[in-house]
Amino acid sequence: MRIPDLDLDLLRGFVAVAERGGFTAAGQALGLTQSAVSLKIKRLEELVRRRLLDRTSRTVALTRDGETLLAYARRMLALNDEAVRRMVAPPVTGRLRLGVADHFLPRSLAPVLARFAATFPELRLEVEVGRSHELRAAQEKGALDLVLGKRRDGETIGSPIWTEPIVWVATPGWLAPDGRPLPLAMLPQGCMFRERALAGLARAGLAFEVVFTSASLLGIAAAAQAGLCVTVLGRAGLPEGLAELDGLPELGVAEMAVFGDAAGRTQLVEPLVRFIREALGKARLPMAA
Repeated sequence: MRIPDLDLDLLRGFVAVAERGGFTAAGQALGLTQSAVSLKIKRLEELVRRRLLDRTSRTVALTRDGETLLAYARRMLALNDEAVRRMVAPPVTGRLRLGVADHFLPRSLAPVLARFAATFPELRLEVEVGRSHELRAAQEKGALDLVLGKRRDGETIGSPIWTEPIVWVATPGWLAPDGRPLPLAMLPQGCMFRERALAGLARAGLAFEVVFTSASLLGIAAAAQAGLCVTVLGRAGLPEGLAELDGLPELGVAEMAVFGDAAGRTQLVEPLVRFIREALGKARLPMAA
């Protein structure tokens, strides 16, 4: 049997649906109608002879085969785009000062940035990792060009690129101390995760105390890994030695965004966003239709 070639155009439509949460949003991103995107998915499913998406009237979700193909599709599109950019596009030069919130890809940040730097070898990339609100303040003052960070509740500024659940975490097997307030490890005041966690516990009437405070996400994670306390993190960046903890208030989701693209750096933002989405590809929420 002849093995068919995968159509990159169909794969691009499939990735757009997976990353943007449905056919309508994917069509807007690709400049196509919803029915045109749906047709691409149908043709791709016929080509691979697998059902890639589970569809209902309200949601669209990847099947197991869809999750498998998504990983390959991202790699194929990334390689294609990198090759075309190297051969066709003029070299990107200059300096890009990038701020990255420490909740953002704590494990995968270095590989993502290394790949980005390899794609644009003539670009001087300077990276600062810190807290979202501090990095955004630096960007507004002109000290940074772009910031990858969290949107606060109700904000519309910035270009959203990723959504992930906020979860309670602790070392596996951790048990709350009897008769004592829930011990917490938290970033300093001003952190959205901290505000969500404390407000959720207060609404639930649960006693708590912040026993460990650090400006470093690694410090917070280390305290929880040692069994000293529990903390809250984005599910996509969960370090080894920590597991989700049930029985505590739901904390909703965090929306990650790119801030400061007014200088017209789309040719840089687009590959950065793609690399990040690929690195976070295993942490997906149910998608809206």
